Amino acid sequence: MKIFKSILNTIPRPWLIKASYIIRPVISWYLKGDKFTDPIDGKSFRKFLPYGYVKQRENALSPSTLSLERHRLMWLFLRDNTTFFTATKKLKVLHIAPEQCFLDIFRKQQNLNYITSDLESPIADVKADICDLPFKENEFDIVFCNHVLEHISNDTKAMQELYRVLKPGGFGIFQIPQDLSKAITFEDDTITDRKERAKLFGQYDHVRVYGRDYFDKLRSIGFKVDEVDYTKKITLNKIEKYCLMKNEILPVCYKL
Repeated sequence: MKIFKSILNTIPRPWLIKASYIIRPVISWYLKGDKFTDPIDGKSFRKFLPYGYVKQRENALSPSTLSLERHRLMWLFLRDNTTFFTATKKLKVLHIAPEQCFLDIFRKQQNLNYITSDLESPIADVKADICDLPFKENEFDIVFCNHVLEHISNDTKAMQELYRVLKPGGFGIFQIPQDLSKAITFEDDTITDRKERAKLFGQYDHVRVYGRDYFDKLRSIGFKVDEVDYTKKITLNKIEKYCLMKNEILPVCYKL
């Protein structure tokens, strides 16, 4: 066991999630326990894996689904507050840059017409630029676009495209890394050093750090935005058991 733990500790943390796809069954077996539970698949572990680019977060990465805190929060919201899993009417769903922890589950859902899109990802159904989506206006009941907009230089255009393809009456969830202590979003494209960008923006390939004004920017596009602090509806015991990030805001966006 000590040898296995030593091997884990030698893997650079940003690459751990990629390595985990290969060694996931072994990691899951090694960390099996009952202290923490991944609500996505119901499996429990004595600890989750650490994760983070600049600063490591303990118990962030589920050994089984490889979900992070934000994925588990979105899952709970969808399960308990929407008809995403139970709708009898077939829902047409667009998932930009689909996360692995959701991909197979959503694809197997009989009540979804599930389409994924990304400019580079080999797992996406449709290769497309988020600023120029090849879909009709008012085409999708639900759109997911999580931790994407912070990579996009023209995020206004990307938001307009998300609004265009969403049906009236539909909703989207557009999570982003956000610093709620900042009133105004910060970006500076004159900073080109990768280490400095990682320090300031969280990752070298992020182009901004969103502040509290993110919600108003979405509203300026036309969305009705609910700033959902869903952790306030979850007991402290479950926040700890599911390894959630307390007070994380879910931006749930509606097209009226």
